[in-house]
Amino acid sequence: MEGYCESLTDYQRLRTIEVKIGDLSLGNFHPVRIQTMTTTDTMDTQGTIEQSIRCIDAGAELIRITAPSKKEAENLQLIKDGLRKRGYDTPLVADIHFTPNAAEIAARIVEKVRVNPGNYVDKKKFAFIEYTDAAYREEMERIRERFTPLVKICKEYGTAMRIGTNHGSLSDRIMSRYGDTAMGMVESAMEFLRISRDEDYHNIALSMKSSNPLVMAQAYRLLVQTMHNEFGVIYPLHLGVTEAGDGEDGRIKSAIGIGALMEDGIGDTIRVSLTEDPEFEIPVCRDLVKRYARREAEARRLNAARTPALAGNALDGAAFTGDQDLPGPRHPGPADSLTSAGKPVLPYSPFQYLRRETTVLGSIGGKQPPAVVADFSRSATIGPEDLKAIGYRYDPVIDKWNISDGAADLISTGNKILDFSLPGTLQAICHYTTWFTAADKQKYHPFIEAGEYLSETNYSALAGASMVFVELDVNDEGLAKKMLDFLDKGNGISTAGRAALCLRSSYYHSMASIRQFIIALMHRGIRIPAFLVIESDDTSIDEQLIHFSANAGALLLDGMGDGIWLKNDPSLLNTSRVSGRTYLEAKNNAQFINNTSFSILQATRTRISKTEYISCPSCGRTLFDLQETTAKIRAVTHHLKGVKIAIMGCIVNGPGEMADADFGYVGSGPGKITLYKGKEVVKRAVNSDIAVEELINLLKENGAWVEPEP
Repeated sequence: MEGYCESLTDYQRLRTIEVKIGDLSLGNFHPVRIQTMTTTDTMDTQGTIEQSIRCIDAGAELIRITAPSKKEAENLQLIKDGLRKRGYDTPLVADIHFTPNAAEIAARIVEKVRVNPGNYVDKKKFAFIEYTDAAYREEMERIRERFTPLVKICKEYGTAMRIGTNHGSLSDRIMSRYGDTAMGMVESAMEFLRISRDEDYHNIALSMKSSNPLVMAQAYRLLVQTMHNEFGVIYPLHLGVTEAGDGEDGRIKSAIGIGALMEDGIGDTIRVSLTEDPEFEIPVCRDLVKRYARREAEARRLNAARTPALAGNALDGAAFTGDQDLPGPRHPGPADSLTSAGKPVLPYSPFQYLRRETTVLGSIGGKQPPAVVADFSRSATIGPEDLKAIGYRYDPVIDKWNISDGAADLISTGNKILDFSLPGTLQAICHYTTWFTAADKQKYHPFIEAGEYLSETNYSALAGASMVFVELDVNDEGLAKKMLDFLDKGNGISTAGRAALCLRSSYYHSMASIRQFIIALMHRGIRIPAFLVIESDDTSIDEQLIHFSANAGALLLDGMGDGIWLKNDPSLLNTSRVSGRTYLEAKNNAQFINNTSFSILQATRTRISKTEYISCPSCGRTLFDLQETTAKIRAVTHHLKGVKIAIMGCIVNGPGEMADADFGYVGSGPGKITLYKGKEVVKRAVNSDIAVEELINLLKENGAWVEPEP
């Protein structure tokens, strides 16, 4: 195993132990299981049964139901019986947070219980506590005393358990010792796992959920490595981005977090937590699972076709040794790329974020946010009105361009020179033969394929370009090696430092191949900027969102990518809308691609261009109409660039997940809302009918409000 996965370059599922949830097998290379959670009141027996059936019919293999108290836990029996009478034997999962007594009841009824280590024994008060080692051990004995009865009941009844850590509900004890870190999340789960193992109970899955895909990915990776190092085995992993939101944003954020891990073979069961009816989560889950079934088949075919000479780490080696004391991200040269054991070291840390160091090339590279390319190369004509879709609106009355925060930085025009002047900040990329004819060679930049670029004739002819965009298929291993050797000699850098690589893959799953090439650049100390070129031939909006997000997002989480260039064929895309699904505005394909590009950058926290919403998917604990309220808040705050607003149905994850938000809107009782600024309660028991207006007042009071443009 290469640190946290079987391979960083050759796709393999991570081996985990087998767990039984009723008659359902999880882990140990069984299919990735799909689950969701009901949003009905658990005491509404019939409503919960009917919603569960809709989810099962849509493809859910596990149904989670909240049990916040003993009465809800007891009512799980009626729900289970009702489903069985209707012919449904899908395993049920009781969701437990603050109530061990409810968990102990539920464990005797349903097939699985989910406990949150941060809430199960501890109560979060956002207090910092100085612990001696002895005092910490006393706390652990207290936890052991409270948690062991549940473990024994689960063992007796054959009930499975998910130890589900949430980034937003880490206990004060964990926060005081480990801080708000991935290690804190891991240790929170490991404490409960060690107690379970001491009782010889192993029917366990684990999760490391966060509303931030970066934190989530780092925590899962670290958990895998920690379990492997400490136990020599890995328990099944449930993947999910918590409080992901709705519409495109919720799907993109989920696909980045879940996809980044599944690209490395991690994940035995998934849930996409959308602020939509739960049955609408299932198609997204199915698209993700289908994608990685395809990934497995592709890997087998490619590995069978590869020659021994090209097998393994053909590009300088990309293995991760798994050393616990691996230093932070670094950029070693060839002599620094080996451990004492002779194994190649990963030149960055997968457990902490640091952007790959690259050369500054105009507005590209260095510490500048990743650039966005709008691809118009397929367009027959391009006029000023077409630029509206990518954030540029021309006002002929004042002869001025209005530029939005989500405006593309570059436009690919193919073989065309535009017959109008480009907006001041927008630059064009065109085929290099067309570039020779361009009058303004500062606004237009040549695009050339790597094989042609490596020709001495072409390379010399492009010496006068201020920037050159070189496209490379990283899966053409011979050409990739030639490009590495070419750059390693200083070519393309010392002769002006004006080249940027546009990395694409001829494989459907491009992430691992592009990552392998970038790792090779890092090992050689080559700092040329790199654009992530991702093309989708999928036919549905959601599949394209998943494809773009999983491939580009996973790389951005690892600090790789100075720009993003998404491509598709609009004629293949089915743009029909699904009833009940929320959609961002996209009047045409160009706007869809541009929106997706900026949403991916926003979700990876590499470029902020709009308001960010952290909204829970709702459950039986939710105290208001979450979907309606989320839509209402979006409608009046969507123009607040960089402001993070949390919309939470109850207090379980509310205060914690809002630690990453600027402002929070949390259900605190029937018809009552509590408003937060960061972690601080600002207004309690606000009537829900005026709560949105009070939120706006709070934004104004704290200088976070600007009036929307007419």
